[in-house]
Amino acid sequence: MGNRVAGKVALITGAARGQGRAHAVRLAEEGADVIVVDVCAPLPSVAYDSATPEDLEETVREVEKTGRRVVSGIVDIRDFDALRAIVDSAVGELGRLDVIVANAGICVPKAWDKTTPQIFDDTLSTNVTGTWNTVMAGAPHLVAAGGGSVIIISSAAGLKVQPFMVPYTTSKFAVRGMAKAFAAELAKDNVRVNSVHPTGVATPMGSGRMREEIGAAMAGDQRLGAMFMNMLPVDTTQPSDVADTVLFLASDESKFITAHELAPDAGITEF
Repeated sequence: MGNRVAGKVALITGAARGQGRAHAVRLAEEGADVIVVDVCAPLPSVAYDSATPEDLEETVREVEKTGRRVVSGIVDIRDFDALRAIVDSAVGELGRLDVIVANAGICVPKAWDKTTPQIFDDTLSTNVTGTWNTVMAGAPHLVAAGGGSVIIISSAAGLKVQPFMVPYTTSKFAVRGMAKAFAAELAKDNVRVNSVHPTGVATPMGSGRMREEIGAAMAGDQRLGAMFMNMLPVDTTQPSDVADTVLFLASDESKFITAHELAPDAGITEF
């Protein structure tokens, strides 16, 4: 337990489990109060298990163990009005907002010729429009607070090609550009905006039929499988590893870092 973000309030989307839960708990351990939201319902097009209300309740319990305040809400980030209402209400309760972690997203692996218009639309509406909604709902509160940090969770797929994931790669390049665009306009208000680009992370996104779907896609061109290999001798990373990067960007230790990409990617983007 520390105080690297003491006195701050952070909004985290996709917080019911996985990376989102890790971000919420890590920030709370370092002194932040948190607003945690998740759709807690079946996700569109995906092959893995979706989060539940019980998952979000567990996140709340884990945050409360740190002694920090937490406000939770169930919302689809594609619904801007509903998301803004929850954020506004939570900020009213907690008093301010200093950090936004736009973490929620989906991934649907398919070979290019097996990808349907519905998969493309679901991925872009969640990963891109949902991220935009998150920043738009939260940024006015950061401006009102006199500054803050926006952290957009992209992916290694936002720095280099990720095979068998055309919609996902498209979305993660898009939010990388989104971060830079927001950084330019919010700089005058002392709001920093950066993107984070992890390699594979051990989360429930790997559950259900996810591995089966990736295997089926790779069967059509196994040469591309090497593009999933990390430079460091690790097969995957943990949510806590990404949360350490998020904590750094949320803290004043990164007060002069904006419009950058930070990549806890085990070197995967260098191959």
